[in-house]
Amino acid sequence: MTIGRIRFMDEQRVNLDGFAVPDVDLGLVAFASPHDPIPSLVISEGQVTELDSRPASEFDAIDSFIAAHGIDLDVAIEAMALDNLVAARMFIDPNVSRSEIVRLVAGMTPAKLAEIITLLRPAELVIAMTKMRARRTPSNQAHVTNRSDDPLLLSADAATAAAFGFREIETTVPVLGDAPSNAIAVSIGAAVGSAGVLVQCSVEEALELWMGLRGLVSYAETVSLYGTEQIFVDGDDSPWSKAFLTSAYASRGIKMRVTSGGGAEALMGGAEKRSMFYLEARCVSLARAIGAQGVQNGGIDSASVASSVPGGVRSLMAENLMVMARNLEACTGNDALMSESDVRRTSRTHPIFIAGSDYICSGFGSIQRYDNMFGPSQWNSEDIDDFLAMQRDWGVDGGLRSTDMNALESLRERAVSAVRDVYRYLGLGDFSDEWAAQAIDAAGSKDIPAADLMTPLNAARIVRDSGITMLDVVTALADCGYEVEAGRMLTMLQQRVHGDYLHTAAIFDEQWNVLSLVTDPNDYAGPGTGYVPTPARQAEIDGIRQERSVADLRAEQQQHSSHRLRSTGAATLSTDPRDVVIGVSPAVGREVWQTLSGLLVVDVLEELLAGLEEEGCIGRIVRVNDTIDLGRLGLTAAQLSGSGISIGLQAKGTALIHRRDLTPLANLELYSVAPTVTRELYRLLGTNAGRHAKGSTPEPARNPYSDEAIEARYHTKVISLVAIERSCSNVYVPETLELV
Repeated sequence: MTIGRIRFMDEQRVNLDGFAVPDVDLGLVAFASPHDPIPSLVISEGQVTELDSRPASEFDAIDSFIAAHGIDLDVAIEAMALDNLVAARMFIDPNVSRSEIVRLVAGMTPAKLAEIITLLRPAELVIAMTKMRARRTPSNQAHVTNRSDDPLLLSADAATAAAFGFREIETTVPVLGDAPSNAIAVSIGAAVGSAGVLVQCSVEEALELWMGLRGLVSYAETVSLYGTEQIFVDGDDSPWSKAFLTSAYASRGIKMRVTSGGGAEALMGGAEKRSMFYLEARCVSLARAIGAQGVQNGGIDSASVASSVPGGVRSLMAENLMVMARNLEACTGNDALMSESDVRRTSRTHPIFIAGSDYICSGFGSIQRYDNMFGPSQWNSEDIDDFLAMQRDWGVDGGLRSTDMNALESLRERAVSAVRDVYRYLGLGDFSDEWAAQAIDAAGSKDIPAADLMTPLNAARIVRDSGITMLDVVTALADCGYEVEAGRMLTMLQQRVHGDYLHTAAIFDEQWNVLSLVTDPNDYAGPGTGYVPTPARQAEIDGIRQERSVADLRAEQQQHSSHRLRSTGAATLSTDPRDVVIGVSPAVGREVWQTLSGLLVVDVLEELLAGLEEEGCIGRIVRVNDTIDLGRLGLTAAQLSGSGISIGLQAKGTALIHRRDLTPLANLELYSVAPTVTRELYRLLGTNAGRHAKGSTPEPARNPYSDEAIEARYHTKVISLVAIERSCSNVYVPETLELV
């Protein structure tokens, strides 16, 4: 049997993850497989005749497409001649511009770029990504799905996601037939939450394009690329079919990016003994070649495969950097849960979060983990407060903001009401009042037993059969009194005609400005340059809902004020050997009425007095006005006590037993962890003080044990309490207080 220490370690969540022995034959290697090709490029009469050690006669479909469309031959000779180390250093050299790196990378083969980026260490990846992302302003994307395809919940959650600052919302379905209904519901909710939020419904490619043509979605993402020909063949696909689909979206003014990610080929049994990173370099080169404006990569559904091998997490970030170097939008893959360990999943995302990306997360699960029909994301609704706190901690823009919690209910209520009215207007379905109320309040689909699972399916069928488009939805919204939302959705359709949001890395801000590589290019060139949040945006980042000021604490304390404690005049020295003085700090009975444990100060005093009484002693309350130090409180009280024994009590609840002949920092017993002290323990402290007054030596009262680290929760509150205490401190003599 293993020892307890190992049993304890075995129970930790990191052991739910899978870890693989590197295996080149299976493609389970992050970087530099011995079977990766040596970079090479031969050009003859304007044609590529050799690509990465493979002659044109042996090109597969991917080689052929990249050779024909994916390499800038005007710069290729210069780029391929660069020493790899020199090229790698260019990524982090502030004297080398982003545009220069993009120019050179355009002429590099997949193997060449892979070898260069492999040389970058983790910290260098952060610097390189800060410099190389296309858009100056970072952003974020949300998943909004649920197990029931519930239109009301989808709309409420989409409005919530928009309120938190997500500029793209991606939905999908557990039932394929529900897709049109989901697209409409999420689009309405997004329009309720904010102007300019892009919406996608991720389903089978033909259906997704069909919805795009009808205006039901405003962008697409799930056009998958792979790094080996066999995987394309298995999916009845080719680079040409993907290029055609890319053009189809662009021709109708629909923003589109492709999806790839290291580990997919290994997972599908077609890695050809190549490293995950090299195969992804082929995908990224192909994305550039087919004309996509961006890439969602970084493992995606295979993130746990890449992360199972040494260096795999580093390779996921390096994939994203390759996209940026190819001058494409980078939607950095933090959508698929890489690990059940909070530490590992944070370590995977944090460097990207610090560096900044066009989209920090390609699918932050803004809904409950169990409701995420893509599978749990790397970050889910359980983590929104954590993510907001991380932004505040580092002062960086992760694309999100806190929202007014009091306003959120009305926002969700409007989103639910809008969907109900639109569905009724268009004949798509009806929703009961009970269902609507549950959707407004719900944390997830489990909270909505009133939902009818046939409603979205019927609604989607009617949309398909009747030819409903987003213009019909706009009309319904306007006729039902939702003019603002109708205007936002109509503007989104107009933007498809303008086409500006087809630019690389384009998003809309809330004033419908297009932020993209063209209009908002990344201008980082070392310290003192690049994106810095505006003062208004920084205030959004800093203003999380949990923050509290001294004024907030004063107001909170006033809610507990009591007339049970009052001053009866100056305190005097007693000669009664039964007299034990309870010395309280200056704010007690003035501005502080509740301790850190939640107990009221008057309740604490009652327990202390009761404990003294049990030992036949007489308790006397004295407010010490000239110090807030617990030791001096106790010593001052002891010097007034007839028995020479005292209890010192700070307003926050820290307490001790003191004796008049001890130094200020010495004491007989101490409760130093105020948040954990209970009524029973305060009574015990009073009892023990009485026993000390009678000359006995009781077993000391001890701080209760807790395996919870409480400092982070209470230290800032302590600072505010201390500030209040100091504002009440003065030169007045100690005064007697009476508890009534």
